[in-house]
Amino acid sequence: MTIPFIDTVATGRNINRLRNAAGMSVRDIQTVFGFATPQAIYKWIHGTSMPTIDNLVILAAMLGVTLDEIVVLSTDARMCG
Repeated sequence: MTIPFIDTVATGRNINRLRNAAGMSVRDIQTVFGFATPQAIYKWIHGTSMPTIDNLVILAAMLGVTLDEIVVLSTDARMCG
């Protein structure tokens, strides 16, 4: 059986693409989340970390998309069984 996993780099590129399409800056997102610095958002965009599930829900609402439109799944080289 092939087990899917979240491709964090592709998801980060997707977050950045959706952010740009929505006309939002990193600073706009930082303000909504109340983060003191934009580092967490840049980590999401670069794929070095993922937003928590509750932050993904908020991000989806901000960008006017579903969670499925943000998260990129892959099955490359992840086999089980």
